Amino acid sequence: MDKKISGLHHVTAIANDPQRNLDFYIGLLGLRLVKRTVNFDDPGTYHFYFGDARGTPGTILTFFPWPGARRGHRGVGQIEATAFAISPDSVGYWLDRFKEQHITAEKTGTRFGEDVIRFADPDGLLLELVASPVGAGVSPVNARRFAIESWTNSPVPAEHSLRGFHSVSAALEGYERTAKLLTKSFGYRLIEESGNRFRFVASSNSGPGRIVDLLCMPDGRAGHVAAGSVHHIAFRAKDNAEQLQWREHLVELGYNVTPVIDRTYFHSIYFREPGGILFEIATEPPGFTLDETLDELGSKLRLPPWMEPARPEIEQVLPPVKIPAQQ
Repeated sequence: MDKKISGLHHVTAIANDPQRNLDFYIGLLGLRLVKRTVNFDDPGTYHFYFGDARGTPGTILTFFPWPGARRGHRGVGQIEATAFAISPDSVGYWLDRFKEQHITAEKTGTRFGEDVIRFADPDGLLLELVASPVGAGVSPVNARRFAIESWTNSPVPAEHSLRGFHSVSAALEGYERTAKLLTKSFGYRLIEESGNRFRFVASSNSGPGRIVDLLCMPDGRAGHVAAGSVHHIAFRAKDNAEQLQWREHLVELGYNVTPVIDRTYFHSIYFREPGGILFEIATEPPGFTLDETLDELGSKLRLPPWMEPARPEIEQVLPPVKIPAQQ
């Protein structure tokens, strides 16, 4: 396989209360709701997509909010933490903002020379902000160059906005087989290690979400995926043809890979990596402007064409939500 993975496409997690989820990620973190739809496998449940101004791959954190869902617990076979990049000049801003909003957050010190702020969302999902130079190709959520006037009043100033994913940290009983998948197949390179943390970076030299940290935790208990847990992480493929090449390659390696699944805004294949974490490879096109303009992103409930006939029934089941007002 001569293709290389250029980085993350999205991270999908599980939440409990949909309104609380919207309030936290829009109202506090200042991400844009780039798509409001439903879980295609469970249409009685929302699927929220948060990201930068246009939903750039590598910035997208998505949620299945299941009201009443029990809280999971972190452990091996799971994503331990999801990290966003911020400007090195924004550390003080975010510490002050968390304090003002009564969010428990701590500056944990440097990791490979970068400051890290660690905190959790209302469901216990572990998040980090890493002070890192801004990656190319990431659009601050209120960047005027995209003419999204309705979004220029984001609660977070552009200079302090989240700049897409910095990395994900995967907790594994043993890291070697996952490392082999990343390096021998995906084209990642091991660039640094410290204690039980091994850092791998995609071969692409630009764009967000290029880092995967593997945490070797042989004595850790198995994690349980539920509210407050990452359901899966997705890597990006540039188009359908490249995705099919990845599927063929992974099958040849002995992985059980799903057929291509149409997620409307991208096409997906899924498989479990050697440590048990669900991996996805998602195409970059067609993107979130398939059925909405840039100005309209996230403003209305969007359903795939095959679900439109059932819209009245779906809307009746979904709990009402209100998009947080911008400051």
